[in-house]
Amino acid sequence: MTQNPNLAALSAAGVSIWLDDLSRTLLQSGKLRRLIDTRSVVGVTTNPSIFERALTHGRAYDNQIAELTARGIDTETAVRTAINDDVRAACDVLRPQWEDSDGVDGRVSIEVDPTLADDTDATVSQAIELTKVVDRPNVFVKIPATAAGLPAITAALAKGICVNVTLIFSVERHRAVMDAYLAGLETARRDGADLSQIHSVASLFVSRLDVEVDRRLEEIGTDAALRLRGQAGIANARLAYEAYREVFDTAPRYAALRAAGARVQRPLWASTGVKDPGYPDTLYVTELVAANTVSTIAQPTLEAAADHAVITGDTLSGKAAQAREVFDRLAAVGIDMPDVFVVLEHEGVSQFQASWSRAVRR
Repeated sequence: MTQNPNLAALSAAGVSIWLDDLSRTLLQSGKLRRLIDTRSVVGVTTNPSIFERALTHGRAYDNQIAELTARGIDTETAVRTAINDDVRAACDVLRPQWEDSDGVDGRVSIEVDPTLADDTDATVSQAIELTKVVDRPNVFVKIPATAAGLPAITAALAKGICVNVTLIFSVERHRAVMDAYLAGLETARRDGADLSQIHSVASLFVSRLDVEVDRRLEEIGTDAALRLRGQAGIANARLAYEAYREVFDTAPRYAALRAAGARVQRPLWASTGVKDPGYPDTLYVTELVAANTVSTIAQPTLEAAADHAVITGDTLSGKAAQAREVFDRLAAVGIDMPDVFVVLEHEGVSQFQASWSRAVRR
């Protein structure tokens, strides 16, 4: 089959396109395979909200869960089993992409129980368990970048578990995540592990930042404030990309690990669906283009990009000074960005916890 030219151009610019969705219907219908063949999809991400939608829309899971519960298995365990089966099946579909990319792509992400976001030891234990249960070399375990999540990220990586770090909002936390990654690799190297087999991405949420900042700008209501709407998310991503380049292109700490075979921890742009209908519907696709990055894209945005996205090459490199000016102007009109980041992390964890609770009590 022929790849869509717009998405092929995005891929050629160095952006790995990962579908932000998974369901049994997507697998059984063959649609995931078609998206790989025609939309340049080379990975899949999931989260509790995605699985809540999958489990509560339609009847694709009814027979399996009914069969499991009839055998005396509690509903939560039955739901977990169904989710693990979907992730395993998606890993199998994407196995060729994993092989062709030497393990960089072809990945499927599954999240630890979000109720463990403040429990380091339990997060590590579940990361180990999920890796064993899914039992596929191309699975990524998602761990949130909370204060308790950071040491869990290091511990999981040190054990050779590939980690998708999720719910990153600030550049400061992104730097802490990169530090956690490097610390995990350093421990793994001391233990004699093959560093080339340990992969990780750092997922920075984009559109959620604009939603919160725009709300505050509209409350302020001045012309200067309103002119800044829709700029925070991309500016934050540009600063995060600059931080990534500093750590992995020039810093001596990573250079020593690279010599031992380590991979970079790629930035991943999450929450790329536009929430404000006044913005271009491919805004967070076309403005977040750079080599060695990942864009997780839900199906509606993927189809919008296939239809009319214009990919002009790298839109991140060399834009950090411009991004800092945006943050300076936001501060000048009264936006407390540290508070924004705290609120978004709390809301992100709470939303995933609520989705997970509804999913396992369907």
